[in-house]
Amino acid sequence: MARQREVGTLWIGGSLSWMEQLCLKSFVDRGQKITLFHYDDIPNVPEGVILRDGREILDTDNFLKYEKKDSFALFADLFRLHMIHRCPGMVWVDTDVYCHRPLDIEDDYVFGFELPGEQRVNNAVLGMPADSALMAALLEFTADQYAIPEFLKASQQEEYRAAAAAGRPVHVSQQPWGVWGPMMITHFVHRLGLKDRVQPMDAFYPVPFPDRTTFLRKADAVDTALTPRTTALHVWASNKRELGLRHMGLPPAGSWFDLALKRHGLRPEAAPIKGRGKRVFDAGLVEKVGLDEVTGFADVGGNAQSLALAAHARWDCDIHLIDIDHKGQWPDRPSGWVRPYVDFLAENGVAEDRVHLIRRADDLRGYGLIANLTGFGDVNKVKHLQPVMDRCLTSETRMVTDIRKGSGSYPFLKQWGETETLTTRDQDGVPVVRTLLTVTRPSVAAGRGDWAALAASLAGKDGFFRDNGQHSFLYVPRSSDTLVVTFDNLDIAMEKREDRRPWGYSFIEKQGWSMLGVMANGWTWYRDPWVGDQFDRLRDEGFFGRFRRVVFYGASMGGYAACAFVPACPGADVVAISPQSTLDKALVPWETRYSTAWGRDFGGPYGDAADVSRAARRVTILFDPYEPLDSGHVARFAHQNVVRLRAPLMGHRLGSSLQQMGILNPIILGALNGTLSELEFYRILRARKTFQRYQRELFRRALDRGRPGLARKLGRWVLTRGDNRYIRKEMLAL
Repeated sequence: MARQREVGTLWIGGSLSWMEQLCLKSFVDRGQKITLFHYDDIPNVPEGVILRDGREILDTDNFLKYEKKDSFALFADLFRLHMIHRCPGMVWVDTDVYCHRPLDIEDDYVFGFELPGEQRVNNAVLGMPADSALMAALLEFTADQYAIPEFLKASQQEEYRAAAAAGRPVHVSQQPWGVWGPMMITHFVHRLGLKDRVQPMDAFYPVPFPDRTTFLRKADAVDTALTPRTTALHVWASNKRELGLRHMGLPPAGSWFDLALKRHGLRPEAAPIKGRGKRVFDAGLVEKVGLDEVTGFADVGGNAQSLALAAHARWDCDIHLIDIDHKGQWPDRPSGWVRPYVDFLAENGVAEDRVHLIRRADDLRGYGLIANLTGFGDVNKVKHLQPVMDRCLTSETRMVTDIRKGSGSYPFLKQWGETETLTTRDQDGVPVVRTLLTVTRPSVAAGRGDWAALAASLAGKDGFFRDNGQHSFLYVPRSSDTLVVTFDNLDIAMEKREDRRPWGYSFIEKQGWSMLGVMANGWTWYRDPWVGDQFDRLRDEGFFGRFRRVVFYGASMGGYAACAFVPACPGADVVAISPQSTLDKALVPWETRYSTAWGRDFGGPYGDAADVSRAARRVTILFDPYEPLDSGHVARFAHQNVVRLRAPLMGHRLGSSLQQMGILNPIILGALNGTLSELEFYRILRARKTFQRYQRELFRRALDRGRPGLARKLGRWVLTRGDNRYIRKEMLAL
């Protein structure tokens, strides 16, 4: 029986791209045990990969880099040696090594030639006895970070000796790429007479580095290079540069990468390649904007397709395409870029109803993230962007924009906020700076000053409005039967709703119910002592006792608040959509979202919503059980008064999905008036069967679980009853 080898690798932390996901999952799917060592959270590791703390191998926070390429490959070169030394028998594989077939080499020495001529040995696949002379030599050599390698060119060795003699020894991080990698391995393998233990090139490197872009071409170009000896296949992470620059961080259709991803049921659009070394690709800008939540993304001019896709994948936001010409005018018909843009999004799983074409000024609204790439301030005059700025900037907005030197863009932008340089490139001899605008003086949000007057008019003589600048309470009296306490974000109300009312204002008005709208000026999670004081005051004044029934309602941040503040009215009902239980990292260390609120105090009588909501009569929570972070919070609500209503595959923005399906109002109405049973909820939710997002997610899940037959069956069911562009396209691939 062939020897099955356990393999290990390293990812320091942060999200994986589809390339690493593909390589890791290939080992799992081939039945080979693979361990991923890490030093920080990795949110998207494929199921079946074993996770271990890297500090078990090297307890350090000093992650060495090849400084010239800004690459942690140097630390990985060191880590692999210590992993093999501490885990006898384990074979190292780089995260860009794909399992073509299980690694079953009998020899204790596992490495291969990477180029014709059988001279240079690569270390992307590496194994050796933990007590071997080779291991001892490698550990001894890497123990001195200022060693002068004898395998460097004589002239370079002389240069390093001179620097050392002058008191300026050259650190390994400043030495050539691969000095602790292939260069070192090759030197010691030959010196110790181990050449005959090296696998031939076709074992691990049938497609050598000079031909690496073969993986971006038709799959058969790679297949013809494979042989029966090929096992772990190096697919070369350096392909990321070409993928990022030319293919929007996604695999070209029909390429080896494309077919391999389909074979393993992975969606590249969910984890696009965001950068390589110091180069940040458009998709990687989502990591730079500093936003935890984006409800709307806008592209001005149509040059940010990969950023739009990455934003949708990360925040599940709608995408708005602002179609203005080079002079800021609205064209008579859609511009030529619109159709290809929409097709690109559809081909990568974005439902058509999540993409909106903006072709007149009156349809502009406030957005969380705006892209203006290769547009106004670079190619076109920045002044023509004025109408967009006047209507689309909110206090939460970030704009990523390109600025050409001498365009006058900096003074133009600084009237709205602060700018930060993300990257700089040279174009036709002129510097172009990719800049992040953080809005501090929004145009649209200036309308917030009208909120006090508007709220006072809504309250009337029998209601009240209280405001401390950061939060406000608006009470609108109607009847003493039912009071609905809602929690909302003022920016959303004032900038994204035509009526500029708190959530549900008209809906609640139609029922004749009274309303207490609690508004937050931004993503505060209502963690302001003033808010707690107001609820204490209302409780002590007997305000809630005026009503036969009181219901607290909110979604996400508002859902947290609805659960957290219900102790002010013991016995009230709570309806919460996708709520957080707390953002206290001591209680929810696994919560990676909403970093802007991590430093806030979540203690006190209105702190941990999962605990204090025991004061409610009933807490009804609507959530997607397949959203792991949302499910983690819901699991913390453990009291007997909790009713969990599961809406699988509908996402964190569940309210938006239910609204798009046309079933939000009857569900919320039933929940608020106390008539919604679990049976009725699931009866209404059957409408999801015709909802394209749900169909798409169900189809993807069948593929992710290796059930192509089930996916085909579902696809036929969907396509015989209507059209779903994504499923139609994927069915052709199946």
